[in-house]
Amino acid sequence: MPTITFVEPDGTRRDVSAHPGESLMAAATRANVAGIIAECGGSAMCATCHCYLVAGDLPEAEALEAETLEFVAQNVQASSRLTCQVTVTDAMAGTVLQVAPR
Repeated sequence: MPTITFVEPDGTRRDVSAHPGESLMAAATRANVAGIIAECGGSAMCATCHCYLVAGDLPEAEALEAETLEFVAQNVQASSRLTCQVTVTDAMAGTVLQVAPR
């Protein structure tokens, strides 16, 4: 199981054991990461799981994620991702994500 680090809005670092095949959002909500609300349950509609990639490699965002980031999310940066749209793989071990401010 890869360990993903989420940096919460207050700066607290949370190391989360993520299961390959689950979304980063599911791993974060299971671990009660502050700031990951997941209001839409993973359908890329609300952007309440918005994070910034700090370290690591993630697959490119697909069209739905990119559109939601463009039209719904706030404080978007080049490193912005919706964690509901990223499926965990073993290769993501050591990835660091900063929870975006609301």
